[in-house]
Parts: sequence; C-alpha cells; structure tokens
Amino acid sequence: MGVSDVQDAAPKPDRMIGMRHVVVFLLFLATTVSYATRVSMSVAIVAMTTPNNYSYPVFEWDRKIQDTLLSSFFWGYIVLQIPAGMLAGRFGGKLLIFVSMLITGIVNLFVPLAADMGDWVAVCGCRIVMGLAQGLLYPSLHGLLGQWSPASERSRMGTFVYAGAQLGTIIEMMMAGVLSAGPWGWPSVYYVAGITCLGWAVLWIIFGASTPGTSRWISKEERKYIEMNAGSLDITEQKKMPTPWKSIWTSLPFWAIILAHCGQSLGFWTLLTEIPSYMSKVLGVNIKNNGLLSALPYVAMYILSFIFSWTADLLVNRNILSLLTVRKVFNTIAFWGPAAALLALSYLPAGHLTMAVVILTITVGLNGAHYVGFLISHIDLSPNFASTLMGITNGCGNIFSIMAPLSVSLVVKDETSASEWRKVFFISIAFYFLSNLFFILFMSGKIQDWNEPQVNNSLEEGVKKEEKKETEKKSEGEHRF
Repeated sequence: MGVSDVQDAAPKPDRMIGMRHVVVFLLFLATTVSYATRVSMSVAIVAMTTPNNYSYPVFEWDRKIQDTLLSSFFWGYIVLQIPAGMLAGRFGGKLLIFVSMLITGIVNLFVPLAADMGDWVAVCGCRIVMGLAQGLLYPSLHGLLGQWSPASERSRMGTFVYAGAQLGTIIEMMMAGVLSAGPWGWPSVYYVAGITCLGWAVLWIIFGASTPGTSRWISKEERKYIEMNAGSLDITEQKKMPTPWKSIWTSLPFWAIILAHCGQSLGFWTLLTEIPSYMSKVLGVNIKNNGLLSALPYVAMYILSFIFSWTADLLVNRNILSLLTVRKVFNTIAFWGPAAALLALSYLPAGHLTMAVVILTITVGLNGAHYVGFLISHIDLSPNFASTLMGITNGCGNIFSIMAPLSVSLVVKDETSASEWRKVFFISIAFYFLSNLFFILFMSGKIQDWNEPQVNNSLEEGVKKEEKKETEKKSEGEHRF
C-alpha cells in the first residue's frame, strides 16, 4: 500500500483541533515544566547562599559543593534511560510519564525542608531522586510521539514538544530570580515548581493516553487517521514483540543517531555551562549579570526551532525534498552552523560585546534545527521501538553532557588564556563536524525491517503453512475422485 493509498483510506479529520493536538500540548507542558525544575537549582542556589531580608536560611556552600549539587541531577538521570525506553515500549508512556512528573513535583516540595534539616547532602539526595524520575521522561515522550504523530505532522509535533525545554529554561531564568528576591524567598521557587508538576499530573491522568486506541476522548476518524499514518503498532501488539537488540546495535543508521546525540550534548552543554565564563574571563563581557543577554540565545533557539520544523514539514509534504534529505539538511544546519560560529567566537578580540552576543545567539539559535534532524529520527527508523532507541541515545548523550564541564577543567588551566579556551572549542567543533558527517553518510529515512514484530512474522508463516495443508488436502481429494 502506497502513501496515497493510506491517505485515501484514512483521510485527515476535518476538525482543526483533535485529541492528538491535546496530547502533544500536554507533552509540551511536561517538557517545559520538567526543564524549569532542572534550571531552578541553578538560579535558586545563588539566593540560598546569599543573605536575605526575610530570615530565610542561608547556607555556606563553597563552589565545589554547589557544582556537586548542580551535577547530581545527572547522576540519577542517566541510570533509567534504557530501562525506561524498554518499559515505555512495552507498556506505554502514560503511566511512566505520570510517575516521572509526580515524583518530580513531590521532591521539589520537600527540597526546602531537606535543606533546612539535612544541609547540602539531603538536597543532593533530592536532586538524584529527581534525576531518576526525569530519566523516565524523554523515552516516554518519544514513545508517545511515535504513537500519536502522523508522519506528515511529525516534525512540527516533535519540535513543539521538545522546544518546551528552551521555554522552560527561559521562564525559570526570569521567574526564579523574582521569586527568590521576593517575600516568599528561595523556598517559593521549589514550591511553585512542585505544585506545577502535580497540576500537570492531574491533567495528564484525565486526558493522557499511551495510544489513540486507549484514549476515551478521541473520535473514530482521528484514531483511524493516526493509526494508518503513524507506522506504529498498538501497545497490545507491542507487548508481544521481543526487542531486536542485535539488529538495533548492528544498525548503522541507529549508530548515526547515537553519535549525533553525543555530539549535540557535548557541544550544547559546553555552550550552556562554559561560554559565559569564557566571555567574562577572555572577552571581558560579563553576560551573567544581564538577564536579557543570558536568555537571548535561547529565545532565538526557541523561535527558530518552529521555523525549522514548519519548513521541514512543508518540504516533505510538498514533495520538494525527501524525508531523509530534510533530516540531513537540518541536522547539518544544527551542527555545522554552530561549529562555524564557535570558530569565529574563539578568535574574536576582547571587548566586542555586540559581536560576541550576536555570534552566541546565532550559535545557539541554529542549534534549534536539531529538533527536526537527529532528535526525531528514532521514530523514522522504528516507531515501535522509538522509546527504547531514545533511552539508549539519551543515556549516551548525557554522559557527554557531564563530560562538557570536565573537559574544560582538564584543558583550561588559565581561564584568561584565549589559546587554552580554543582547545575546548576545537573539541566541540570536532564533535559537531564528525558526528554530523557520520549522520549524513549512514542515516536512513526508511522504517527498518526490525521494526516489525517477529511474532507477527511467525504467525504469518503459520497461516501460510495451514493454507498450504488445506490446498494439499483439496488436491488429494480431487485426485481420489
């Protein structure tokens, strides 16, 4: 059956807003809120260690303790990526994402009490638990997108959901500072985050569903349209499917996604965590003291990500470019664009504030194209195992997220030395360039053979054998007659 046949058999529903849009909007809110809770500590920790006028506790945490608290989230975050992918693929993402946000909300509510009674060790424990809980999030998101997004809408739906990470970062950078400086003090940062997570969990348990087939709110027309165009099986069928581990790990297109995810994580987190220090120590531009300048690159990334996604879907749906070509083009924009901008930034003379901010904004903004590059490609390869694939690549990628600041501490001995910082940038540039080159050479836009259930194949073989036996019996009977 061709694409046109599928569309004729399952036309797009007339209603502009369907249940798939409601689910995708809730997933967008989940990404926004979850990222806001990650960033909250980065802002609130300043208030927690600075005297205030409202008698809230002040903690004497040195730089080492603060860095430990900020990184402890990722200690837990990496652990459950692959198991979460397998569970989401087998049982659906609804329950997992609910548990993720529920635990995140509860932990945030307890952070002020933990800090007051157990100091930094208790807070560190809370961050690890929150990391464990959010380790369930991205694999579940990918599995749900695989079930709910028709191929023709996948780029913009995926971008809409994952761009919530940038929006959550922007909102929290602005809100947390205001809350910390107000009469409710730094504890209010965690209380607002916790209540927001719990509020989302209530909405999700009412309106969320792992698949169109398990949603009680969806129309028959929309369900048929999604199921005929998403390329994935219902969860009841997926439960019977053994995970094709050998095929996954020997798939070059999948390795292209792994390397792209690792290159993206190293490059992006180097930008996020180290560029402000470089601009301050080497260029003499203290961007941290200007909230607008700090948020500007991420505002650019948020806006451009939607422009990229709509353009990508337009190119595919109008048959201007193939899906595979679109993935490669936008991944190249997301990787080689920032690589070139980083190279320019590393040779920028000191004191050029405007040019430094322009280059940084371009670097981060172009990186928004990765949402319609490698990040959604798991679903292109295997809608049925998208959550498992995402668990693997996100786990590997976050190892490189942790490596980003470590590479700086190993390479840069003198923070005012431009030549030493260039070595750090060259590492990111190399990862950006080589990982995207591998992606261009070996990525595929076709659903892989191992996406289909082996159980169904064996059933088909059994049916064929039975049909053959029936034919043989009939021919024997006719021969006797």
